[in-house]
Amino acid sequence: MADFVYRALERGLSALKKREYRLDRAIPLSLLVGTVVRRFTWLVRGTIKCLILQRRIGFVFMAPHVNLRNASLIRFGKGVTLERGVIIDGLSRNGIKFGDNVMIGPYTVIRASMLSNMGAGVRMGSNSAIDAYSCLGATGPIAIGENVIMGQHISFHAENHNYDRVDIPIKHQGTRRIGIVIEDDCWVGSNTTFLDGAHVGRGCVIAACSLVRGEIPAYSIVVGAPARVLRSRLPKDERSSQAVAAGGSD
Repeated sequence: MADFVYRALERGLSALKKREYRLDRAIPLSLLVGTVVRRFTWLVRGTIKCLILQRRIGFVFMAPHVNLRNASLIRFGKGVTLERGVIIDGLSRNGIKFGDNVMIGPYTVIRASMLSNMGAGVRMGSNSAIDAYSCLGATGPIAIGENVIMGQHISFHAENHNYDRVDIPIKHQGTRRIGIVIEDDCWVGSNTTFLDGAHVGRGCVIAACSLVRGEIPAYSIVVGAPARVLRSRLPKDERSSQAVAAGGSD
C-alpha cells in the first residue's frame, strides 16, 4: 500500500514538472501525506485568490500571508509556488511573469515601481527558484532564465541613482536603468547582490556573498565583491573554441 502511494505521487509530480520525479523513500509516509494535504490547501488558496484578484483560474500554490498587489499585471505559469509572506507588486510597464514550476521563497519581495516612477518588471523562466528573504527591485528590467537556482538573501538592484550635482539631493537627480539578465541553468549562492547592468551568461556558478556587475561569460565560476571569474566550467578544448567564436563575432 505504501509503495502504491509513493508511486502514485511520483506519477502526479512527474506530470506536473514535465520530467521524471522520484520521492525519497526515507520520508515517512505519514509526513509525506501531511505535505500533500498542505500543498493541496495552498493550491485551493491560490486558485481562489487568482479568481478574485485576476478573474482567471491559476494553478498556483500560495502559502498563508502572500500579498499580491496590482495582481492584474502578474502572470503565473502552471505549478508556481509562493511561500509564506511573499509580496509581489505587479505595477510595471511589462508586468511580472513567471514560467511553469517557479518557486518564490518565504518573505521575498518583488516590486518595480513607485507611483511617480513606473519600472520595467520581471520575467522568470520555468523551473527557476529563489529562496527566502530575497528582493527583486525591478525598476529596470530583470530577466531570469530557465532552471536557475538561487539561495537566500539574493538582491537585484536594476537601476543606479545619478549623483553628479551637489546642489540638489541625490533622490531628485533621477536614475539610469540598464537592467539585469541571468541566462539559463545558473546556480547563485546565498547573499549575492546583482547591480544594474549585470549580465550572467548561461551555466554560471556564482559563489555566495558575491557582488555581480558587468558581463560574466557563459559557464564561468565567479566569486568575490566585486565578482571575478575564478575559472570556466568548460573543458579546455571547448574554452578555446568559445574564445575563437567570441573573437570572430566583433
